[in-house]
Amino acid sequence: MPNARVLCIGEILFDRLADEPGKKLDEVTSWTSYPGGAPANVACASVKLGTSAGFIGCVGQDEPGNTLVSLLEEIGVDVTGVQRHPTAPTRQIDVLRSLSGDREFAGFSDRQTTEFADCYLQASQLPTALLENADYLVLGTLELAYPQTRQAIAKTLELAERYDVKILLDVNWRPMFWPDLHQAQPLIHDLIKQIDFLKLSTEEAEWLFDTIDPGAIAHRLNSVEGVLITAGKKGCYYCLSDNEGYAPSFNVNAIDTTGSGDAFVAGFLHQLCQQGIKKLGKAETAKQIVIYANAVGALTATQPGAIAAQPTAAQVEAFLAQQS
Repeated sequence: MPNARVLCIGEILFDRLADEPGKKLDEVTSWTSYPGGAPANVACASVKLGTSAGFIGCVGQDEPGNTLVSLLEEIGVDVTGVQRHPTAPTRQIDVLRSLSGDREFAGFSDRQTTEFADCYLQASQLPTALLENADYLVLGTLELAYPQTRQAIAKTLELAERYDVKILLDVNWRPMFWPDLHQAQPLIHDLIKQIDFLKLSTEEAEWLFDTIDPGAIAHRLNSVEGVLITAGKKGCYYCLSDNEGYAPSFNVNAIDTTGSGDAFVAGFLHQLCQQGIKKLGKAETAKQIVIYANAVGALTATQPGAIAAQPTAAQVEAFLAQQS
């Protein structure tokens, strides 16, 4: 298998999507499970677009874990970084859906957040060779919530710096994953000091920086090469290599927005791998890269499931041609 150009570290899990949009948690009578987890979503979407990708994470020695690893292998994601925990189960999360397709994460059924295998990723078992050969590392902030996985993230960042791997952080703020919410902001701000690209939702930008102006955030950090702020149906605001701008979203029939932001990240990195990072210095190219990422995210929202709905490069190109 070719070396993974995009390496994603973090959680892989099952999203249990409510089959009855618009109902509250205690009213839902039927659920359907779909593979998900933000870093795993990015890895799968990258491969579907044509960019090689690998996944690092921990799942249980159970049937859900087997199913998820098999899915990654079928799609073509490098799984040499997947660890298996002997007793902790693979994570599953309940997801409610609104009538308009927007989702709300509703908890872990009858389990505590610290009970799942992804809390126990081991730094000592990280595959150094994957970092040696990668161009980009993608991570979120959920892994900071658990001591052992936090150590694995710290070790991964050391390796990324050693091998000159560019780092993209998608904040992906999910309060229910954190046993201690007071730890979150300081740990996230410390992590942001070590990255090259920052992707936030408008809510996350307000929470962490009190602004949704990507240029202001990039100026304040003075260490990142790009800031992307996604605003759902309103599109994306960005500051990439001093080029600030806005790219509107695409009007699609949204069935399930789970994983759309992850697909956006994959689209963005796919374009960087195709065109080269220096192209961000050209204002029009930077905007076209964001438009492409918006298209990948939009298409992913048109079907249920974060991974099953992800488009191929040909589908994205056809969609963009149709839109123009």
